[in-house]
Amino acid sequence: MPDNGLSTHRGNRVSTASLPSSPPHASEATRLLCAGTYLDSGYRDRVIEELHLNEQRMVAPSLGFDAARVLAHALRARRYELLWAGAVIGLWVAGAPLSGGLLTFFLWPGVALAIAPWVRGRAEQPPLYRLIPAFLIRWWGRVFFAVFLVLTVFAAFDGGSDDPYSSSSGSGLSDSASLGDVFVPDADDIGGLAEPWHAWVTLGVFALIALCLHAQRTQFSRALAAELSPQRFPDAAADPAEQADGHRFQRLKQRIRLEQHAPLVMYHEARPFCGAGTAYDTWVLAVELRPDETHNRRPLSNRVVLERIRPLLEQLRVPAEYAGPGVRDRLRWLEIDECVFLPAEGLTSREQAPYTPQAFEEHRARAVEEGAEKRRHFLRIRVGGWEEELVVTVFVRIHTQGSMLMLEIAPHVLTPVRAEFKDADRTAHRFRNNNAFGKGAAALALVPASAGRALAQLGRGLLYFWRLLTGGYAGALPDGPALSVRELGAVPAGSLFQEMDVARYLRSVQDRVANGVRVALAECGYETGEFVQKIVNISNGDVNIGRVEGSTFAVGSHATAAASATVSGGPAPQKGADSHAQ
Repeated sequence: MPDNGLSTHRGNRVSTASLPSSPPHASEATRLLCAGTYLDSGYRDRVIEELHLNEQRMVAPSLGFDAARVLAHALRARRYELLWAGAVIGLWVAGAPLSGGLLTFFLWPGVALAIAPWVRGRAEQPPLYRLIPAFLIRWWGRVFFAVFLVLTVFAAFDGGSDDPYSSSSGSGLSDSASLGDVFVPDADDIGGLAEPWHAWVTLGVFALIALCLHAQRTQFSRALAAELSPQRFPDAAADPAEQADGHRFQRLKQRIRLEQHAPLVMYHEARPFCGAGTAYDTWVLAVELRPDETHNRRPLSNRVVLERIRPLLEQLRVPAEYAGPGVRDRLRWLEIDECVFLPAEGLTSREQAPYTPQAFEEHRARAVEEGAEKRRHFLRIRVGGWEEELVVTVFVRIHTQGSMLMLEIAPHVLTPVRAEFKDADRTAHRFRNNNAFGKGAAALALVPASAGRALAQLGRGLLYFWRLLTGGYAGALPDGPALSVRELGAVPAGSLFQEMDVARYLRSVQDRVANGVRVALAECGYETGEFVQKIVNISNGDVNIGRVEGSTFAVGSHATAAASATVSGGPAPQKGADSHAQ
């Protein structure tokens, strides 16, 4: 169950210091993303397209969550959606002839209501060329559906004996009805629309559709209260979504779980850090190695510097001496490992990716001392805060070449899960505890757009299966990940508290990395004064360098170092960054 900080009570102090963080498959971020697949069909389709359709793509690193479990629930949610959409369309199709064709009059406003959200788009502030047409289409659909419904109710309670059209042979529709009557019905022709029993059939079909839509929402709310509840979600073995039949799904599930947390990262050249989140104040520092005449020189390699940094980072896990046993700090579960980035191009099948421990050790041993272009070695430091909803990852790379030391630090931040996903429990709880009238009214409100929405859902399903059959994805050449399902489900920015935590995590890690490099330089007999000065300047957000005789360094993601003392800034600092170049 998520730790909300309330487990320590007055008079009954409960220590959570020793509680380990949740495994990725049981994390709160995973649970909320799984719930999101039931809430947002657009998000669900992107998950399935990336992880199930494009099986030639490696999965992006899944930091703090389990992409395979999200895929399992995405496929399950789509199966439910297609089944209910088929039931709704079946009712419309069966009801059309039974109602004497009266039900078809409701298709036009229903389709209009269904396409209005598509016209508006998903942006919070859509442009006027989208907003105005969507507004007009939506209200046209509402008004005319209401008009047709009133006419139908009137016809249902009208005996029809005085109506010249009611004595017809049972066609149910006036012979004079035209296409114009569909859009602008004439009040004088109320009795000519249908027989009373046709109107009752129409109202009965609407009631059945409302029951289907209510049952669909009930099914989702039950899933939130059962396998997706905080109490039961950690038990992945009991999750029905994991037990779904299908050789393709089971095969891809195993493949995703092999790749997503591996220290070897297969990447696409255009998206090397896909899955890590938003780049946050990336910088590169290059400094000349100047021997310190007062100390004996020792060999300085990339591995020597990394091994000096690691114990300093591990000390961040130790709480303050007088903090007490119940201290809470996500730095206590700070994760440190080494990873190697390899390009995906050149492989002929996804199974050829060298994920075995022996292959990784070989790549790591060779890459750690390389200057690198496509293959790169990083020390990866990760902090999963807010129940793995806020993930801060710092990639550190050290390289010594030609009496120069290059320090690359690339922090990335995964922001929290979208608000509507986080409110899934509240939404389901409110639905389950609503009264009968409220549930009925909510279901009836979904009826007008049910035909258009169900047609769109079935159309997307058919299009997916067509692409699956004809796209040739199974035999395609391997590729790096195109997107991360975690990044798709994230908000643009976190709260003020979360931003403060990001700054704290990053400053703690960066300071320890810089201190480790300084100690390594000193122990190997090199001067550290200028390195310390440049780190201080970077930390202060400026480049007031002072004395730089005889040394070169560069700051910025596209920075370069020349033989003379120069400073070159990269592009504008990214989110959360101060300017490092003036």
